[in-house]
Amino acid sequence: MKKVVLIAGDGIGTEITASVKKILETAGAPIEWIEREAGLGAYEKYDNPLPDETVAAIEEHKVALKGPLTTPVGTGFRSINVALRQKFNLYSNIRPAITLPNVDTTFKEVDMVIFRENTQGLYIGKEHWVDGDDKSHAESIAVVTREASRKIITSAFKYALQNNKKKVTLVHKANILKLTSGLFLEVGREVAKEFPDVEFEDLIVDNMAMQMVMRPQQFDVVVTTNLFGDILSDLASGLVGGLGVTGSANIGDDVAMFEAVHGSAPDIAGQNKANPIALLFSSLLMLEYLDEKPIAENIRKAIYKTLVENKDACTLDIGGKGTTDSFTEAVCSNL
Repeated sequence: MKKVVLIAGDGIGTEITASVKKILETAGAPIEWIEREAGLGAYEKYDNPLPDETVAAIEEHKVALKGPLTTPVGTGFRSINVALRQKFNLYSNIRPAITLPNVDTTFKEVDMVIFRENTQGLYIGKEHWVDGDDKSHAESIAVVTREASRKIITSAFKYALQNNKKKVTLVHKANILKLTSGLFLEVGREVAKEFPDVEFEDLIVDNMAMQMVMRPQQFDVVVTTNLFGDILSDLASGLVGGLGVTGSANIGDDVAMFEAVHGSAPDIAGQNKANPIALLFSSLLMLEYLDEKPIAENIRKAIYKTLVENKDACTLDIGGKGTTDSFTEAVCSNL
């Protein structure tokens, strides 16, 4: 059995984690769950949205599956998710976006994976007021290092090789941000030479956004910096049905965390309406990380079979008539 820290999170978190647990158990996944708390619920209970025992459990067991978290307002915590990524140096944020059967979208045959550098760039929030109390002039600092760039870009190329992807596209703004984005592009060109069997291209981020909504099928693996990756990965999710149907992984050298990136949806919490697909796909990324790929593939086939043959069992947000429970039961039946 492989021990995995499970953080249900807030809002719909308890419902979708219960669904994922049942499906993985039915599939025979050799997982022992170590349940811990984080988010608004943890803050209300312990006066800390990221309790020490949760951090300690992740340090010990190295793998975590996390539901959506609500960051308490006015507590001094900018983002629990960012804190976890920085604490464990989870430098690779991996977001697949794949067209699903029988999910209504404009775009067909999308199959791309976005690799986002997770610890640097503009997104880390290094900001300050230039004029002190006047607060009329603010500056933000973007950090890009050769080491971190090499790690994420190398991860993208290795993924391409291991998953029979033909091309890696590096996204940047080196025409304007000549030092930070320029360094990222420079390292990308260096790494590309080490993987001659994988095609390499680079695109300026504004052109990339346009190309993604014109011909998203042209992209296989995309690698970019933190802020650009944050935006483009949500765009990619939108191409295939939204954040409710796409999984996410955060991987470092020693620790990995898998999560649903959608919100905690408190407005539907406890109503059996939540769609567990995003967290379920995140758990499949986790199973692949744990060298349980056959089990992950079996679950994926069961999900696809449910979407095709029993759409009414699916939740309302993807055009079904069902509930969290009915979707879970349908996938388990297909397994």
